[in-house]
Order: sequence, then structure tokens, then C-alpha cells
Amino acid sequence: MKHHHHKPNNSHTQHSHGGQHHEHHKMMIEDFKKRFWISLILTVPVLLLSPMIQQWLGLNWQFIGDKYILFTLSSIIFFYGGYPFLKGLIDELKEKTPGMMTLIAIAITVAYAYSTAVVFGLKGKTFFWELATLIVVMLLGHWIEMKSVLGASRALEKLMALMPDEAHLVHDDHIMDVKVSELKKEDIILTKPGEKIPADGIIIEGESNLNESMLTGESKPVSKSKGDTVIGGAINGNGSLKVKVQGTGEDTYLSKVITMVREAQGRKSKTQKLADRAAFWLTIVALAVGFGTLTVWLILGKDFAFALERMVTVMVISCPHALGLAIPLVTAISTSVSAQNGLLIRNRTAFENARKISTLVFDKTGTLTTGEFGVNRFESLQDGLEDKELLRIASALEANSEHPIAEGIMEKTKELGIKVPKAEGFIAITGKGVEANVEGKSVKVVSPGYLAENDIPIPGAAQNDGSETIVFILIENELAGFISLADQIRPESASAIQTLYKNDIKTVMLTGDNKAVAEKVSKTLNMDDFYAEVLPDQKLKKIKELQDQNQFVAMTGDGINDAPALAQADVGIAVGSGTDVAAETADIILVNSNPKDITNLILFGKATYRKMIQNLIWATAYNVIAIPLAAGVLYSWGIMISPAIGAALMSLSTVIVAINAQLLKKELI
Repeated sequence: MKHHHHKPNNSHTQHSHGGQHHEHHKMMIEDFKKRFWISLILTVPVLLLSPMIQQWLGLNWQFIGDKYILFTLSSIIFFYGGYPFLKGLIDELKEKTPGMMTLIAIAITVAYAYSTAVVFGLKGKTFFWELATLIVVMLLGHWIEMKSVLGASRALEKLMALMPDEAHLVHDDHIMDVKVSELKKEDIILTKPGEKIPADGIIIEGESNLNESMLTGESKPVSKSKGDTVIGGAINGNGSLKVKVQGTGEDTYLSKVITMVREAQGRKSKTQKLADRAAFWLTIVALAVGFGTLTVWLILGKDFAFALERMVTVMVISCPHALGLAIPLVTAISTSVSAQNGLLIRNRTAFENARKISTLVFDKTGTLTTGEFGVNRFESLQDGLEDKELLRIASALEANSEHPIAEGIMEKTKELGIKVPKAEGFIAITGKGVEANVEGKSVKVVSPGYLAENDIPIPGAAQNDGSETIVFILIENELAGFISLADQIRPESASAIQTLYKNDIKTVMLTGDNKAVAEKVSKTLNMDDFYAEVLPDQKLKKIKELQDQNQFVAMTGDGINDAPALAQADVGIAVGSGTDVAAETADIILVNSNPKDITNLILFGKATYRKMIQNLIWATAYNVIAIPLAAGVLYSWGIMISPAIGAALMSLSTVIVAINAQLLKKELI
């Protein structure tokens, strides 16, 4: 019978990838949990039937065939409880990367094989209770480990939950509720106040304030009206919006974010490989020390049972659980904490290398500055005319203009709460400005060119160094004052540069803008250096030059012109408000477009690395001390570690490493 494959039409298309991975993870956790409890229950009779435990408890319950019951119960524990480790051994050997599982599997197999031989006639004592406790403890360790790792994929779940399931589709004259997954590009949807926007799109009707904080981290609601773009997952404020869908499913901003987070979690960083390498060496050390121990005790004339017990103990103890947990946990936690703090890590290795950054190169427009024209100073040149009054009169002429200068002036009057007067008899002075009547006076707002043509000298206060744009206001043909506008420096830029300076990181600005503007911004922010009027390929060259001087370079930019440089830099950081092209080539994305996040990134990268190293040192130190004790180095002083104590110690070290990794959450301010 042939199967027809229909494309499943489920409302969670964009949820599926993370979802499947997540479900799988949950099932594995359940599986470990079940194996742990069943093995634990079976371990109780195993303990009670073990001669050594009976001796401890001062009991004597031996009866005919007791060791066969012991053998049966232990076999169940070995094959059922030990299955994940035996399977892991096979996987690792197939991949030719012996690591964690190999060690555990070798330890339990040695113990089981030996004890079974004893039951069926080999002279010696059985190891069943040690085997059982070891497997139980290992299962517990793994279960705890997997539960803590789950936290990282929860970050993805949280991101996915931002998308609503249903949308109101505008269909001719009525509105239908449809599943978000059924929306297509160019569909018109209605979003009521308080609802979540179901897809990326452009507003075609209505205006409202949108809360995009979960997506962009911008805490204040953003006002949007016709022609503005909206991001799926944002919460609509007070107005109804009709939106033309631009991106659905996999194409939405949110899905891209989700994919990036997933890639980031999936990429094993170089430091991660460090843990596997360590496990590989420990396997070799464990086998060598194990067989060495066996040989030495046999040469010293101990019986085979004693020598073998020491060997088994060595192998049990050297299971580097803590080691296997050390790095992945830190990685997972740092990725999800970063995502919650507006840093999307697309490349783990670059993130871990952030600690090495010695020079940070910034693009200016849109990164250090907002990329928006704004008033930075205005001044009256007439006695008795207040500065604010000057602005009020000028605003009358700019109220209806779409020009960036006009928009900048209007923004300022709004900010200062100035009521804009009416302008009448509006005339444009070609290429030079505008004039109109305001409250019975003739008013002109003109460019410096107009003054030159009419032989009006430019006063000293209004001299321009090229870093700003200046317009002049004439009232009744008398020069009344001027307004200066410039690209506004982001309020957070200064403290970001300062923090970098304190951390001995050089800051350089690369911009396509003119030299005067660049110099001014660079001086205002106290940067180490700047290069102006640079073309995209020259940006790339500059970064290479810095790298040739042995600098570890990070580049921050937001535009298509920054993409090549972002790719070339050791760490490429894209500003979220910028273009997709920049985001695609960067290693890390600052969702909030806040330069301060860069300093957070570097400091957090350092903290993450510190945690990894701490965990590796802890995990290794434990083994360095425990293995010789297990081998019986201090045997003549009566100090020995039994396999069970070994297993308990090992779990303890695992838990400590897990807790240490969790402490990373406290590092981000």
C-alpha cells in the first residue's frame, strides 16, 4: 500500500523544530527517571542479600541459592539500569570518540562480568551491591544533569510562546479567525487592542503603541502608524491595527531569532571539545591505572579478587561525570541568559572568544548614534526673544513638512511640550527654505546658503564645523536665531565606551560619514581613534590591518555596508535595529541596539569562560585525588575507597559542578 504524504497542517509549524527536540529531551528525562527508580527499588534486596552488608548489619540471612537471587536481581539492574551507558559506549566507539559513557560502561561491565564469574565458580567475592549502587548513582547523576540542561531549551520555548495561535483575517467585508500557520504573504489581518501581533507585516490602517520588549528589549512602547512595520509576537496597545502580512512561519523575525538561538545552542564550541578531550584522556588513564593496579597488586602477591576489586574501583571512580557536565551546562545556561538579556549568540566559539577582544570597532550611524536627525542646540540672536519662543515660531513652518530637518524640529517641540502656532500663506524658497506668516509676522526658515546670497553675515555662535546641519530663522527679514541638528548620539554610548576603556579595550570608529561629524562623535565619546569616509570594502581592510597588528578585533555594525567587516572580524556583532544582511553575517546580535550590551557581552563572555575553567579544574582535581586512593596507594595505612564511596564522591562532585554552573545566572547585571 502506498503512503500519501500530506504536508501536515498544524498550527505550530514554527514551533516544530524546537518542540521536537524538546519533546525528545523530555522523554529521555522520563526514561532516566524511570530507570533510576526501578533500579533503586531492586537495589534494596541486592544490598540485603550481600554478605558484606549483612556483616555490617550483624545479620546472617544466608540460605541455599541466595547468590542466584542476587545474581538475577543484579542482572536486571545491569541490563535495564545500565542500558543507557552500554548504548552510549557503542555510540562513542562508533564515532571513535571514547568519552563519558565509555568510562561508565567499562566500569560496570568489569564489575558485572567479574561477579558473575564468582557466582558460577570463580574463587572470590561478588561485587553486586557495588555494581547496583554505582548504576543507581550514575542514573541519578544523569537525570539531574538532563533536568538542568533542559533550562536552555526552555529559552526557545519561551520565544515560541510569544506567537499567538490564531489571527483575525480580513476577508472582503467580514473577519474570520484562522490559524496563524495558514496566513500567507499579503493577507490583511486585524489586531485588536491588547492582542499579540500574529505575523510580521506593515500597518495599512490604524495607529497604536506596541510593546516589543520581549522581541527587542526596548522597554518603552513604540508608537506605530500607517506604513510602519510590526513584528509578530509584539503586544498591541490601545488601537486597532490592520496589517498586511509580510512574513509568516519561518520567515518571521521571531522564527529567525529562534533559529539563531537553536544554532547557537547546537554549535559545540571549541571549549566544549576540551571536555570531551579530557574524558578521552581519562578513559586512557583509567584503563592504564586500572590494569596497572591489577598487575602491581598481583606482583605484590595479593589474591586476584583483591587486585581486581582495586582495579574495578579505579575504573568506577574515574568516571568523569563532573567533567561531562562541566562545560555543556555552562554553555546552555550562558546561551539562555544571554538571550533573555538581548544578546543572541549565533556562534558559541565567538562568544567564548569575546573575552580576548582587545579592540572594538564601531560603525557610527545607527550603532553609536540613533541614525535619526535631532535638534542638538537652538539659540535666539535677538534681544527679548526667548530661545524656546524661537523654536515655537519656527515649528509653525515645519509642521507640514516631511523633510528630516522638519521632523527633527517637530520632535523637539513635542519633547518640550510647545504648542505649535498656525502658519498662513506658505511659500517654498526654492532649495533654500520656506516662508510663511505666523501670528501676523513674516517668518523664514532658511539654509546658510540663503544668508550668503542676501549678504547676511553668519554670527559666531552659529559657525558650523561640518558636524551639524544649521537652519536660520528670520523674522520680518531680521536674523532672529538658528537651530542646529545632528545625528543624535545614543544615550548609552558614552558609558559603554567608558566601561570598555576601564577593561583595557581600545575603541575605534569606522564610518562612511564625513570627517567633521566623525571627529565630533569620536571626541564627545572619548574614543581612541576614528576613520571617516570609509567605503564597505575599506572597512574590511581596516579590520584586517588591526588584526595584522595582533589585535583581537570585534566589529559592531548595523548596515549592509558593515557585513563584510562583520564577517572578517574575530567577533562580529550586529545591531538588532539594522538590516538582516548584517545579522546574517554576525556572530552575535544585540537585539536592543544598545551599545552597553556589548560591554555586557564581553564581561559575560569572561564570566562564562571562568566558570568553564573552574568546573574543569574541580572535575579533574577530584579524579587526581580519588584515583590513587582507589588504586590502594594508602592501603598500608588502612585507607581505601570502596566503589560505592567512590560513586558517592563522584555524584557529589557532579552536583557541585551543576550548582557552580547555575551561579552564572547571577553574573549578568
